[in-house]
Amino acid sequence: MKKRPEGSEPFVKVGHIIQDVLRSQRKHGDAKMIRVWDVWQSAVGEQIGANTSPAAFKGPLLIVNVTNSAWLQQLWFLKKEIIGKVNDSLGEALVAEIKFKIGPV
Repeated sequence: MKKRPEGSEPFVKVGHIIQDVLRSQRKHGDAKMIRVWDVWQSAVGEQIGANTSPAAFKGPLLIVNVTNSAWLQQLWFLKKEIIGKVNDSLGEALVAEIKFKIGPV
């Protein structure tokens, strides 16, 4: 293995660079939305939490993965209640809409 030239910068993992860039490009409101992952389980409860997982967000839209179509249908009816509980857990109204989709939990 070759030695690095004297005075050169140490190697940095690409993943660290990408995270830093994304973090610097997020709007302030989006940075607050990241907390959804921290509060999700306690906000929605054990049973719903075991069958769902926040996947992504875009502005006030939260995309949530669901284990199967039966859960997707049930959660569609509970959407407003879930939005309220999540916003209460966040301490402010950051989530305005939720889209459920079948995906990895």
